[in-house]
Amino acid sequence: MSDLLPEKNAEYGTQKYWDERYSREADDASFDWCKSYRDIRHLVHRFIPRKDARIVMLGCGNSTLSRDMYDDGYKNITNVDYSTVVIEKMRRINEGCEGMTWTVGDVRSLPFEDRSVDVCFDKATLDAMLTSEKDPWNPPPEAVAAVRGEIDEVIRVLKPSGTFLYLFVPVPSLLVFTVGALMNGFEDSTFGQPHFRKPLLRREGWTVEYEEVGDGFAYYWFWMRRKDVHM
Repeated sequence: MSDLLPEKNAEYGTQKYWDERYSREADDASFDWCKSYRDIRHLVHRFIPRKDARIVMLGCGNSTLSRDMYDDGYKNITNVDYSTVVIEKMRRINEGCEGMTWTVGDVRSLPFEDRSVDVCFDKATLDAMLTSEKDPWNPPPEAVAAVRGEIDEVIRVLKPSGTFLYLFVPVPSLLVFTVGALMNGFEDSTFGQPHFRKPLLRREGWTVEYEEVGDGFAYYWFWMRRKDVHM
């Protein structure tokens, strides 16, 4: 595993790092920052009650989440990642999953029409964008711009009744494991909590809420909806 770690946290937010990593990993390798599907299945059912909902996975990587949801009955899933390497691998691995597609694309410029998606799901992709932050109160302008770019696109492509789901990894966690962190006592660690993330997600006319997920080391489940949409 250590030979796949970057030198600095900020590399987790670069396409170059992920292309190189996916090229070196076995075709059947998978990696998830967050909880397993078993841990969040009840939340998926609560927030995506319709199994025919059009779902877009933002920065899918080689996570098993899409396949787990597919096996649970969610058949209309489009997976997006800017790494051509991982998209080609995942397309091959899941070629028998009719209705599930794999698309090379940037979450800051989604290849979908306006108001055409029921659910956009981000499982720690935003966290990767923010790994360069040292001060959670003042993240770097380029990181803020990247996050806002994704949220702007989410708002554009979601249907009026649509939902944005975001499973947030508070760190220190797996994200701080870098070669530099292992050598320097985690001085390059990024610390994030939900109250630091929420301002980055807020948009006029939208509600942003979250709840804690899991026992022990907690993760946070965020959801965004237009203010006139109710559960």
